[in-house]
Amino acid sequence: MESFEVFRHVTIGQYLPGESLVHRLDPRAKITVVLLLIAAVTFSTSYTAHLALLALTLGLIALANLPVRYIVSGVRPAVPFILLLALMQLFVYGEAAASAVRGSAVLWQWGVLRVTAGSLRLTLVSLARLLELLLLVSLLTNATPTTSLTYGIESMLRPFARLGLPAHELSLIGTIALRFVPVLGEQFETILKAQASRGANLRLGGRLHFIRSAQQMVVLLVPLFLNALLRAEDLILAMEARCYGGGRGRSHYVRLRLRGPDYAAMALALVFTAAVLAARNALP
Repeated sequence: MESFEVFRHVTIGQYLPGESLVHRLDPRAKITVVLLLIAAVTFSTSYTAHLALLALTLGLIALANLPVRYIVSGVRPAVPFILLLALMQLFVYGEAAASAVRGSAVLWQWGVLRVTAGSLRLTLVSLARLLELLLLVSLLTNATPTTSLTYGIESMLRPFARLGLPAHELSLIGTIALRFVPVLGEQFETILKAQASRGANLRLGGRLHFIRSAQQMVVLLVPLFLNALLRAEDLILAMEARCYGGGRGRSHYVRLRLRGPDYAAMALALVFTAAVLAARNALP
């Protein structure tokens, strides 16, 4: 049954308790740092910048005393899709990259498929971006409780409430969606094994299992969505039983306060992001 455990390595949304400096930071500071690093990841196009960002991300994971192997394993479920997109980008984008990048030599060509230096660079940079984004999101959710994320997002959106933005409702929706990621992954594995035990030919072995099993996924998606709707209904009933009426007029038991390490972390992230973006055209 190990071949059916495709969501065992989903690390996003699972909090790992700890006493590290990263764990003790204010959730607003951690969200700000991650957003700044995501901006650097998104707009950087050089190998050097992405190597520095990857090293910084791995350093933050080590600083948080989180198992690096566990965090990296969260990329495994997305590997087939990432490789498929990378191959499409490598072979199909060759002509566009050759015309966009001056001096982009053609490395290989067969019919309409073409690999150029520009498409190879774009593919490697895109793979680095995906890896860094997955690691940053995993780091944020693994080192921050879901309730703290809710308080942090709500506090950051609260100034926009005067413009009619429902800060509390938006933060609650995002937190619930994040918390449901591992729950739905576990439910998907349960449905997969239940269907296989009843004789369904749903073996998902191999890297290209999503191509071979595309027509058979209907028997998995229907009960998965049905279970998700049932869980959502139970959640609604539980919130109504507790007299939940939205964020208007609600008091807050938890008071967030920024301290010295929080300001230092945000300042360092801002300086690093500004340096990477300023030198993105000069770095190789």
